[in-house]
Amino acid sequence: MANHLRFVGRTVMVQNGNVDVAYGVLNRILAQDGVVEAVRRSRYYEKPCRARRRRAFEACRRVYCAEMARRIAFVARSSRRDPWLGC
Repeated sequence: MANHLRFVGRTVMVQNGNVDVAYGVLNRILAQDGVVEAVRRSRYYEKPCRARRRRAFEACRRVYCAEMARRIAFVARSSRRDPWLGC
């Protein structure tokens, strides 16, 4: 179990007894994985209609963010030729 990549990737080592820094690293890892939001959501009952709305909103947000990232990467590419030559 200890050699499994998912386990090793989520192991936080305390260096020199500095627990506060390790706690911050652990919170950052949990936030990136979405564990904190899942715990907050499961604290109270969520009606099925609200859950559908939330899932639909999250899906739309993922699509929007992916599309905007694609557009920004397209505009910010370095191999683009200069549209205004001589200016």
